[in-house]
Amino acid sequence: MSGTPAATIGFDDFLQVDIRVGRITRAEPFPEARKPALRLWIDFGPEIGERKSSARITEHYDPAALVGRQVMAVVNFPPRQIGPMRSEVLVLGVSDAEGRVVLIAPDRDVPEGQRMH
Repeated sequence: MSGTPAATIGFDDFLQVDIRVGRITRAEPFPEARKPALRLWIDFGPEIGERKSSARITEHYDPAALVGRQVMAVVNFPPRQIGPMRSEVLVLGVSDAEGRVVLIAPDRDVPEGQRMH
C-alpha cells in the first residue's frame, strides 16, 4: 500500500487517532474471514481492557508465537463486523517487499495501554 503520500492534516487531526500498545493474550486462525486472517485478543490495560481484532497477518505469524507479544493498534475506530466476529481495534503493520504484513510494535516492553506520541 505504498505510493503517493496522504493529504496534509493538522496536528489536532492526528491527535484524534488513539494509537495504543497492547499485549496479545490469545490468537487463533480465523477461517470464517474472506481473506486469510487471525483472530486476536489484545489487552490494553485497565482503562481500555481487552479488545478483539481480525488481522491479515498469516504469512509471517503463527498464532501460538503471538501470545505475549506487544502490538500497536488504533483503539477508537468504530467496531467492524468481520464474518461472525466483531473486530474492535485496528492492529497496525506495514507491508514487506512482497506485500505481506509485518506488525508494528515498541522496540522494548512498555505498560499496556500507553498512547503513541
